[in-house]
Amino acid sequence: MLLMYRLGNVFEKRLIEAYIAENGKDPVTGEELTTDDIVDLKSARVVRPRPPTLTSIPSLLSIFQNEWDALALETYTLRQQLAQTRQELSTALYQHDAAVRVIARLTRERDEAREALSKITINAGGAVGGGDEMQIDSHGLPDAIAAKVDSTQENLSKSRRKRTVPQDWANSDIVQSFIPTETSEPLYPGAKSIAIDTSGDLSLVGGTDGIAGLYSISQKKLIQVLGGGGGAIIDTVWWGNRAVFSTASGSVKIFDVNGSEIANFNSHAGEVTALALHPSGEILASVGVDKSYVLYDLSSLKPVSQVFTDSGLCTAGFHPDGHLFAAGGQDGQIKIFNVNTGTNAANFDSAGPIQALSFSENGTWLATVVKGQTSVIIWDLRKAAQTKVLEIGNKVDSVMWDYTGQFLATAGPSGISVQQYTKSTKEWSEPIRSAVSAVAVQWGPRARSLISISTDGAITILGSQ
Repeated sequence: MLLMYRLGNVFEKRLIEAYIAENGKDPVTGEELTTDDIVDLKSARVVRPRPPTLTSIPSLLSIFQNEWDALALETYTLRQQLAQTRQELSTALYQHDAAVRVIARLTRERDEAREALSKITINAGGAVGGGDEMQIDSHGLPDAIAAKVDSTQENLSKSRRKRTVPQDWANSDIVQSFIPTETSEPLYPGAKSIAIDTSGDLSLVGGTDGIAGLYSISQKKLIQVLGGGGGAIIDTVWWGNRAVFSTASGSVKIFDVNGSEIANFNSHAGEVTALALHPSGEILASVGVDKSYVLYDLSSLKPVSQVFTDSGLCTAGFHPDGHLFAAGGQDGQIKIFNVNTGTNAANFDSAGPIQALSFSENGTWLATVVKGQTSVIIWDLRKAAQTKVLEIGNKVDSVMWDYTGQFLATAGPSGISVQQYTKSTKEWSEPIRSAVSAVAVQWGPRARSLISISTDGAITILGSQ
């Protein structure tokens, strides 16, 4: 029996009732449906036959001919629509492919333009010393300088294995007795770094006014003023008896202790965030927010290599052997480079911008600090993994290993601490924690003192009384 409901669809009664009982929906539209919505489709029980004129063979042939013509016409129409759809799809695919190619080309041209613009901006100020423009090679060091790096690595790596702790070096008992013995007047407000010369007497500091100075620890006074202007001083190092500092304006300056300027490099486009001196004493490195690091040949006072990375660089340091260069990035990566070739040897990932880093003299450990964190991460270069996380408990801004690699000094706004590693027991301890606020810290001669500087430029010396 056939049934018909309000939308005009026709079903067999038994089947539609079974479907409604199971699903409660219209099998065609999916709408809610009940048996009350359907009506019986009445049809005559006696079917009237075809008229005699349609039962003859000629009439049947005519009907079959008409049906065949209609079927052929429908097939032709379907094929025509299929061909048109294929053509439209082909056109759409072609347009999509062309759009993808255009986007790829534009993206490539944009990246090339950005790189070219960055290099043009950086090299535009590339004058040094006497003002001659330099073409900086970013594909490796010159052979003569590369040979210095190789010879330095060979000599230092051999001597380190046989090195013993000097007899007059500080031990844990001496470090435990450290107390503040001297504090200077604020020298350069906004100071961010301090460097101690090889004699342990002269401290190189600078502040936001762009002026650096030499403070004599023995005389307890400022004995020499260096430079002026050029932006705030960001980092300082010593090259023998010459003072080197970087500025927020993108320059790296070298001064003699008598106050005369020896060189002025302007290879960076933007703030020069950190400096590092190669163990050979003949190569200087600088890193900046322009995503590059520059190597300078100090014998000729010229930049010899500039390597670009994928993020701004915050801090830097050479491996004790001099064959590797580490740079801490704003992207949280510690990027390790081969000094000779400039290739990226390894990357260590951290949780934020790198605030400070320091290589241990054992040649295998690297201490790093993430900006705003209260812990120091010790990386094992052999395993390319973390070997220890030292929780200091207070914000850390600076870290510095001593020459023997057994003492690690940390500094921050809440104080200074020293972490000691005992090789025999393979354990860490904390011989001292001081409340002296500091933004940077350095070890004094034979690790028998700590020299720190605060944000207001005051120098504090911690030592045995």
